[in-house]
Amino acid sequence: MPTQSVPRRVILLGSTGSIGVQALDVVRTHPGDLTVTALAAGGAQPDLLADQVAATGAATVAVATDAAAATLEQALAARGVTGTEILAGPTAAETLAGREADVVLNGITGYAGLRPTLAALAAGTRLALANKESLVAGQCLVTSAAQPGQLTPVDSEHSAIHQALRGGQPREVRRLVLTASGGPFRGRSRADLDQVTVADALAHPTWAMGRVVTVNSATLVNKGLELIEAALLFGVPYDRIEVVVHPQSLVHSMAEFWDGSTLAQASPPDMRLPIAYGLSWPERLPDVGRPIDWTAPTAWTFEPVDHVTFPAVRLARRAGEAAGTAPAVFNAANEVAVDAFCEGRLPFLGIVDAVAAVLDRHLDPARPVSSGGHVADAALTLAAVERADAWARAEAAALIGQPGAGTTGKEG
Repeated sequence: MPTQSVPRRVILLGSTGSIGVQALDVVRTHPGDLTVTALAAGGAQPDLLADQVAATGAATVAVATDAAAATLEQALAARGVTGTEILAGPTAAETLAGREADVVLNGITGYAGLRPTLAALAAGTRLALANKESLVAGQCLVTSAAQPGQLTPVDSEHSAIHQALRGGQPREVRRLVLTASGGPFRGRSRADLDQVTVADALAHPTWAMGRVVTVNSATLVNKGLELIEAALLFGVPYDRIEVVVHPQSLVHSMAEFWDGSTLAQASPPDMRLPIAYGLSWPERLPDVGRPIDWTAPTAWTFEPVDHVTFPAVRLARRAGEAAGTAPAVFNAANEVAVDAFCEGRLPFLGIVDAVAAVLDRHLDPARPVSSGGHVADAALTLAAVERADAWARAEAAALIGQPGAGTTGKEG
């Protein structure tokens, strides 16, 4: 692709997380095409964030607390960086997402990304979405806010489908096929997982990701979230979306058309590729990653999901089909359960068991909305989503026996 006369202005949310760091690598290697104007992060890594500001020349930075802002200010001064606008507080990332830009990349982890997603869409800015939880929790609030072509997925699976669908008309799509690596526990039985440790769960065989996403990949909750995301992004019913295990992680997902043909996007596992596609769509940036070596002997395998050992995908399908506030509850309960597991207060198998129990309680038709009962799409509001999220966190916390209601997701 020829270099643009004026680089696209990028606001990067979650800059110190896995997605953010790789996005900045893409920007660094394509300075004629992309420029970062603003960064947002939680603020737990002030030195890294200050280095990013110094390297990009970002004019504005958003962090989650006043304390993080003070620490960042000191780190910037130590690097001789002056004049940077610093926004601080729980709404700082949301404020930044609504600022003028050509594209906002939302790489925040968890439910905390919902309001920034809505802010970017309301501002009319194109959104490169890596924060799947905001779409899962926000449901029709997000899809109805997005104009045609405004939202480009960054998850490797949804980026793959987005690319594959350029080869046909929406009416020609028979089904979508999401691929999963199977995570570190592929091939094990449920009994085998009774004593796994946090270190075991974080030892992903293919991808280098943040803690929450890596644990979600081990439980296959991540694939459940991606199932819901695919239905919302592409308007395909759940009964026409399949999940298969592909341990080589070279085919990132597929679209099957009504004539029997299947288009797949394949590349070595490298998140810089879908990140670059999300930033540069509808064009492609040159030389982002290495292609597959088609001359090297290799084999690709595909196998069904073991739903007995990994019930998260079917549980997510249930939440997605219920729609409304059910997916937000699924996500919130999981975020609390993952925190508890990582802190040694919940066994690995207890993560999905806790999510299932909370979802069951939420979908109980006898439960009133005022006590955490389900709200359907037709009555969905942001306030209803936020109430359901808070209820699910408290319910999961009580079920697990931990104090408090867990976190609301963390910015990178």
